[in-house]
Amino acid sequence: MGFLFLDMKKTCPIGVFDSGYGGLTVLKEIVAKLPHYDYIYMGDNARAPYGPRSFDTVYQYTLECVEWFFAQGCELVILACNTASAKALRNIQQKDLPLIDPDKRVLGVIRPTTEIIGRFSKSGEIGILGTTGTVQSMSYPIEIAKFFPECKVYQESCPMWVPLVENNEYQKPGADYFIQENIAHIMQASENIDTLLLACTHYPLLLAKIKQFLPAGVTVVSQGEIVANSLVEYLRKHAELAEKISQNGQISFYTTDAVTDFDNHAGIFFGKAIASLHLDLQAK
Repeated sequence: MGFLFLDMKKTCPIGVFDSGYGGLTVLKEIVAKLPHYDYIYMGDNARAPYGPRSFDTVYQYTLECVEWFFAQGCELVILACNTASAKALRNIQQKDLPLIDPDKRVLGVIRPTTEIIGRFSKSGEIGILGTTGTVQSMSYPIEIAKFFPECKVYQESCPMWVPLVENNEYQKPGADYFIQENIAHIMQASENIDTLLLACTHYPLLLAKIKQFLPAGVTVVSQGEIVANSLVEYLRKHAELAEKISQNGQISFYTTDAVTDFDNHAGIFFGKAIASLHLDLQAK
């Protein structure tokens, strides 16, 4: 596949990828922690949502986007998307990177979260709220078991939550039905659940409504700050990689779909207005 090379050839930004807007909540926290680095954010909105798609399709789409980031000079790409992290990251790390460039790195959001999620729970019972694809992958129960084998993990698929957010319905009364239904269902799994992980980067926008329907004493954990802190530590441990990343404090935004629509939604996730450019992954 050929790619359109952008005007960033002389820089080495950190690439941040998501199927749509949600990864902007992660980028926001990363920039807050590491403001001096350069970043490229790309949302594959034209092919979103990834959640209901097959493992093979998500893997293919994610690999195409990762290769695009590499073509722009990125040495490090963050998959700020739970579905891509669950369905594509392992294959990319194990099969593709050794052939593309073993010195490049692709990281996800699941490992940093599962390394510490057990610390939030006193009861040792954790609930996972995610897309259908993330839940079906079983990535969270598998990874949490590696770090906190004593914890019990319960999962709830919330297929309506991303559409509610992306269609700007998440603050309206109509959202209450779906949020209340999913919260009630996972809390029925065990009365001892005291920690809920928002395993989708869209879900922090629903936080106020989620808390309305939760019993007292349940902690809700979002991923953005966790991933940002993990990246700070990763770059500290991998100084040779950190030295390659350009430090001009610049951020560029790209979408594979309509720019105006992306910009109108993206500001909600990123916390301030942005101006994106359209990207055609098929461009030669």
